[in-house]
Parts: sequence; C-alpha cells; structure tokens
Amino acid sequence: MAMKIRLARGGSKKRPFYSIVATDSRMPRDGRFIEKLGTYNPLLAKDSEDRVKMNMERVQYWLSQGAQPTDRIARFLEAAGVRAKATRANMQKAEPGDKAKKRAEEKAKKAEAAAE
Repeated sequence: MAMKIRLARGGSKKRPFYSIVATDSRMPRDGRFIEKLGTYNPLLAKDSEDRVKMNMERVQYWLSQGAQPTDRIARFLEAAGVRAKATRANMQKAEPGDKAKKRAEEKAKKAEAAAE
C-alpha cells in the first residue's frame, strides 16, 4: 500500500480549509484517510502560527513508515525544519520564447541605432 501525506480540502466555496492527512494514495482527495495529522488554513497571514498546525510526532511516524509527502506538505516540513530543503526544477514558464527574444533584440538594436 503506497502511503501519502497530503491535503484534504474542506470549507465552503471560496473559503478553503485543509486537513493534513495520512492516506492510501489510491483514495480520492477528500475521501477516506487513515489519520488526521494537522490543519492548514491558507486564508490566514503567512506569518501566523495558526496557518499550519501539525502533530510532528505522528508525521515523523508516517515518514518512517515510508509515507511520501506531497510537494506542499514537503514545503511545510522544510519550513518546520523536519526535512532538508530540496532543490526544485525551475521551469521558467514566464520566460519568453525564442521568437519573442529575437524581436526584443531587434527592437533594442533599432532603438540603439536611433539614439546614435
């Protein structure tokens, strides 16, 4: 059985509230889980202590049993100092494509020529 530590959504429309749960990876996001490990309230300020609450003893237990945290949970664990900071692939999605880069270079050359 592949175990995951992940978020299960609760709350009403446009008012998200998440439970941090240990579950079988085949179960649906908000479906059956084995144990509730904490809560996450994204509506609170980022520096608020109540934003993320976790029972660290139980999280450590599930990690020792081979449970894999999702990306968001891994970030919470990194912030708590439980897990080493992982290197992430920066996909640079906001970077313009080749044609846009060429157009920008040509525009810069024209502006430079006009300035001379």
